[in-house]
Amino acid sequence: AVHIAEMIDQGWNVVITHGNGPQVGFILLRSELSSHILHPVPLDSCGADTQGAIGYMIQQALHNEFLRRGIQRQCVTVVTQVLVDGNDPAMHNPSKPIGSFYKEEEARAKMEREGWTMVEDAGRGWRRVVPSPIPKEIIERDAIDTLIKDGFIVVAVGGGGIPVMRSNEGKLSGIEAVIDKDFASSLLATELQADLLLISTGVEKAAVNFKKPNQRDLDRITLSEAKQYFNEGHFAKGSMGPKIQASINYLERGGRAALITMPETIGEALSGQTGTWIIPDE
Repeated sequence: AVHIAEMIDQGWNVVITHGNGPQVGFILLRSELSSHILHPVPLDSCGADTQGAIGYMIQQALHNEFLRRGIQRQCVTVVTQVLVDGNDPAMHNPSKPIGSFYKEEEARAKMEREGWTMVEDAGRGWRRVVPSPIPKEIIERDAIDTLIKDGFIVVAVGGGGIPVMRSNEGKLSGIEAVIDKDFASSLLATELQADLLLISTGVEKAAVNFKKPNQRDLDRITLSEAKQYFNEGHFAKGSMGPKIQASINYLERGGRAALITMPETIGEALSGQTGTWIIPDE
């Protein structure tokens, strides 16, 4: 909250997004442990639950930090649905691991009984996988936009948003899937015409040849350079890869700049002293 409040102090209007992987995992585990007395919690409801709980924590932390700084602003959370395409190839190729690890016999029973798709995770056991489709549209975009224009700090698309599909009649329904939080944040930044997509992560800068003797941290790269390094395989699938891809997507849709850094260095990064800036080609 301190780092976000610092941005607001500097005059930025901020929309906050967040992940929810561990929290969804805990809800699924609680659901499973109580399955003999309670109905299971659907995955889309897990997303909604965590958006509410994590949003509440962010709202409260910011309220208290604003109070300390004398900032007259209020933070609000929008439980956000995100439209996906039922014909997305990812729908037929589940790849996103969720929930607990199981022994092989338990996993086979789950696949038989629940109809889950499960895969073996190198030496750790078997795990459920669900589709991870590309986000197409932020359903509550207009509400988020209105709140920002009215001066609110908005928390939205938590955990990538709740994935929904739209019927021919226009009705929405939740699905058992997980949207990548970086891709959803990138789409929201595009739809709101944000000046900056800031991805806060565990490292100060993105790097090529990561953790190798010839590692090189990236300070400022163009869209073309980002694509080249991405295609050369410099960014790991489960960590920096989606962040670079999300930045590329945002810039290709007309975004002005993307910045990758860690929470503690956001202030310095915004003033150009650190972080990885990705900018459009000249």
